[in-house]
Amino acid sequence: MTKNESIHFEAKLFELKDQTILRLPEDQSAKLPSRGQVAVRGTINGHELLTVLEPDGCRGHWMRIDTGLQNATGICVGDSAMLKLEVTQDWPEPVVPNDFMAALSAGPQKVRDKWKDITPMARWEWIRWINETRNGDTRALRIQKTISKLDGEHRRPCCFNLSACTDPVLSRSGRLMEPAQAK
Repeated sequence: MTKNESIHFEAKLFELKDQTILRLPEDQSAKLPSRGQVAVRGTINGHELLTVLEPDGCRGHWMRIDTGLQNATGICVGDSAMLKLEVTQDWPEPVVPNDFMAALSAGPQKVRDKWKDITPMARWEWIRWINETRNGDTRALRIQKTISKLDGEHRRPCCFNLSACTDPVLSRSGRLMEPAQAK
């Protein structure tokens, strides 16, 4: 996709593990510049949005449709939505999980400064890496390693498959589940 080029498509909302999501059609997802996360702005049923599309681990993308967005657009599971999206360099700030926020706050000043200095895209990557696991011990270790790496030279996580689906509830083996798998 070139700058200011947009993709237009219709997609159906479906429920996966009590969450409402929308999967981009393969041909439209293929037009995006990355198989990993992509920040986009545009509209869904005429309602403006700025979001980050998540990789599905199968060379495609998906997005979560939270209750607020469902209410604003008047859509719900089973409905189709019309989307117009364009890639943006203006990444929204990620939601920082409470346990990681506590570790950042308790960490060295260098870590807090670097966290503010890195790009929102890099912050998304750190949070995706931390959130990727269901295991509480592994998560705690990842938070500890993130603080340690930020205290060193790292600005982004390394050795991390950026094109995998990292939502531990919605994925298996790095791939977004299909609705039939979620039961």
